Amino acid sequence: MNQVIQTVPALPTGRFEHAQLYFSNLDSDIAAKLITAAADVVLIMDEAGIIRDAAFGSDEMMGHGYQNWLGKPWSQTVSEESRSKVAAMLRDGDSGKGVKWRHLNQFAQDGTELPLSYSLIHVPASRQTGGQPAHSVAFGRDLRPQAALQQKLIAAQRSMERDYWQLKHIETRYRLLFQVSSEALLILDAATEKPEDSNPAAQLLFGEALGKPNWSLRDSLDQRSYTALSQVFSGLRASGRSAPVDVRIADSGAEMVVAVSLFRQEQSSHFLLRLVPKAAQADSAGMANAKQILTDVMESAPDAFVVTDLSGQVLTANRAFLQLAQVSNEDLVRGESLERWLGRAGVDLSVLISNLRQRDVVRLFATRMRGDYGSTTDVEISAVAVTTGEKRCLGFTIRDVGLRLNNETKPSKELPRSTGQMTELVGRVPLKDIVRETTDLIEQLCIEAALELTGDNRASAAEMLGLSRQSLYVKLRRFGMSDASAEADVES
Repeated sequence: MNQVIQTVPALPTGRFEHAQLYFSNLDSDIAAKLITAAADVVLIMDEAGIIRDAAFGSDEMMGHGYQNWLGKPWSQTVSEESRSKVAAMLRDGDSGKGVKWRHLNQFAQDGTELPLSYSLIHVPASRQTGGQPAHSVAFGRDLRPQAALQQKLIAAQRSMERDYWQLKHIETRYRLLFQVSSEALLILDAATEKPEDSNPAAQLLFGEALGKPNWSLRDSLDQRSYTALSQVFSGLRASGRSAPVDVRIADSGAEMVVAVSLFRQEQSSHFLLRLVPKAAQADSAGMANAKQILTDVMESAPDAFVVTDLSGQVLTANRAFLQLAQVSNEDLVRGESLERWLGRAGVDLSVLISNLRQRDVVRLFATRMRGDYGSTTDVEISAVAVTTGEKRCLGFTIRDVGLRLNNETKPSKELPRSTGQMTELVGRVPLKDIVRETTDLIEQLCIEAALELTGDNRASAAEMLGLSRQSLYVKLRRFGMSDASAEADVES
C-alpha cells in the first residue's frame, strides 16, 4: 500500500511566498491595523527623518510620547548614544539584507528613557499622480518586560553569589574551629558508622589507625563502651535525642565522655561525636556547680547585692536589695539607675563611680537607701569594679546598719550626715559640695536647738535666730521639719 507523504515547502528567505495573493487588495485601514498589531510602537518618517505619524499598541505606550514625538526628527527623540543608530537605520533601511533590530532609548514624555527595539523599512513613492510620497516605517518593540526579567535575573544571580560566599565563609569558620578545637571531634556516616572527617585531636586520640580504610569504632573501644555507644546511636535514630555516655579507648585505656549529635546533610544522616576526657568533664561540672552555689548564696544573702553597668544602670539584684528598694520583682529594677534608690540624687552614686574608676574598690561608704514607698534605711556600701572579662560591670554590697545605731533619743528629723561622715568626703566630693552640706548641717542644728529651747515655739525660735517667721518656715520646709498645720495658721 503506497503511503502519500505531504511536504511543506521550505521558506529559504523567511518571507511570505504568496504575499501578492493575500495582501494586494488590502485597504489602508486594514494595513494600519495589521501594522499596529505587529508592534508596540510604529513611527512613520518622511525622507528627512521627521516623524509624521505614529501608532501605538496600547494606551499606556501612547501616553509616553505621542505629542512630543510628532513633527520632530526621529534623532531628537532618542538619547545621545542612540542617534548614530537612528542615522544608520534611516540611511540603510532594510537594504535587502533582511530586517535588523536595533536597541534605542527613546525619551518619554516625563523625561525618562524607554528601551525600544526598532526595525525600519523604506517605502518608495507611488508612481501614480498624487500617490503616496516616499517614507520610512519604523516598528518598535517594548523592551521593558525583558529589562525587568534581566534585572530579576541579575538580582537572583547576586543573591546566589552572596549565599555562595556566605556558605564559603561559614565553611571556612567551621574548618578553622574544627581544626583548632582541643576536644576530639569525629564525624561518622549514620548508616555505616564509617569516619568521614576528624580533627587533629581525634587523630591523636585514636592514633594512626583512624586514617586507615577499615577503621571502626568497634575496634577502637572496649566491648562495653561500644555497646553503650551503639545504644546511643539507636536512640538518636529513633528520637533524635541522647545523653552523654562514658567510654574507654581500647589501646590507651583513656576514659572519655562522648556527646553525640545527629545532623542531616542533603539525603544522608551523620553523627558528630565530641570526646572529652572524663576528668576534664568532672572539673567542668564541678566548676559549674560551684558557680551555681555562689549565685544561690548571693541571691539568699541578708545583705543587698546589686550589679550595674559602668554608668550605674542595674543589671541584676538579689532579694535583699528588692526589699530595701520596696520593689516586688527584679524586672522593675533592671535597666533603672541605682541613683533612684541610693542616697542623695546626683551625689552619692557619682562619688562611688568616680572612686571605682580610680581605685576599683570602695569600702564602707555611708549613705541611705530610699524605698519606692518612702522608707529610708541607713546603709554602708562596699563596691568593686570588674574591668576584665567579656562584660565590664560594677558590683555593690549594701548592708543595713540601722541596728548598729545607738538608742539615744534623736530629733524628729535625723541629720543627713554626721560630722565624722562629712569629713570622710574630703577627696571624694568637690569642696563646694562639702561646704554647702556643712552649712545645711549647721543651720539645721541651730534651728533644732532653738526649737528645743523655746518649747517648739516657732515665733520665739525665729526671734532667737534673728530670722523672720517666713524665713524660718522656708528653712523648716527645706530640712523636712515643717508642720503643715502650723504654717497654715501663720499664713492665715
